Amino acid sequence: TQKSLLLRSLRAHNINTLSELRRIERLFSALNAPDTEQPMREAWTYYVDSNTLLNELRGLTKTYPFGEGCLDEAKNRVNGNGGNGSQGGKCFKVLKEIREKNLIPHHARLLAAKPAMWGNRTPTATEIDKLTSVLTTEWTRALGMLLRHWE
Repeated sequence: TQKSLLLRSLRAHNINTLSELRRIERLFSALNAPDTEQPMREAWTYYVDSNTLLNELRGLTKTYPFGEGCLDEAKNRVNGNGGNGSQGGKCFKVLKEIREKNLIPHHARLLAAKPAMWGNRTPTATEIDKLTSVLTTEWTRALGMLLRHWE
C-alpha cells in the first residue's frame, strides 16, 4: 500500500525536504493512523538533526547562508523543552523557536561582527549594523518561507 511505502521511505530517510515531509504528514493525518506517528516524529527529528534543515535554509539564503549558530541555539532550546510533538515535530518547534525568541538578529550581529566576514579586518560599527540588517532580512525571509508550510 501507499502507506507502507511511505513508512519505508521515512525510515530509510529517503524523504529529505520539508515540503515532502509535510505532504506525507498531511496524508497520514487524513488516514488517522496511530502507527504513523512515531515514524513521522523520527523523520522530523532526522531532518533537523542531520543538518538537512540547515541545508534547506541555506538553499534559500544563497547570498548570506543561514547561520548555523542560530539554528543550533533553537535546537538546543527545543531539546531542553522536550523536543518533539505533533505536526512537524521538532522541525516546527525549532523554526517557531527562532521566530518567537527573535534569535535571528542576535546571530546575524554575531556573524556580521566577525573579521572573517570582512577579509580578516575589524569592521566598523556602521558596517556591522548594515550587514546585520541584510542578514536579518534574508534569514527572516527564509524562515518565513519554511514556516508557511504550516499555515
